[in-house]
Amino acid sequence: MTGQHGDEPGPYSGLFGSVPDSYSYRPAVRPKQVTIAAVISAGLGAMCLLLAVLTLTSAGDQISEVLTGSRGNTPVAVAAALVCAFIYLVPAVYVRKRYAWARYVLIGVAAMGIAGGLMALPASLLGLAIHVALLILMLQRPTKLWFQHR
Repeated sequence: MTGQHGDEPGPYSGLFGSVPDSYSYRPAVRPKQVTIAAVISAGLGAMCLLLAVLTLTSAGDQISEVLTGSRGNTPVAVAAALVCAFIYLVPAVYVRKRYAWARYVLIGVAAMGIAGGLMALPASLLGLAIHVALLILMLQRPTKLWFQHR
């Protein structure tokens, strides 16, 4: 009779009496960190869409001046806001569907947001805090483990 006394893997993915393999943990439920990060990213994307819409109103020249440095660059300001919206919204959708590339995109976006926030201090404290939170959520252990096993 083979298999009764430790010669086949046990419930801890190792032989009986061996150290459990903590890296083979497969969470079935989406971690709350992923859900929170997706909501943050979707919120930032929605704000970028709102900025694009507001740029098309009578406030367009002032928004254009803030974004591009000169008045009259409304098409450039709208395009920049739409690109930002795309960069936030697409990963927000796919990170919930467990696509690893979306996690990497959010890590990159958060890193760029942190760099931009540091350059614009002290006016950018809120944006800096939001991007730091996004980065921390994407780098936490439950998030990593959830994306490792698709």
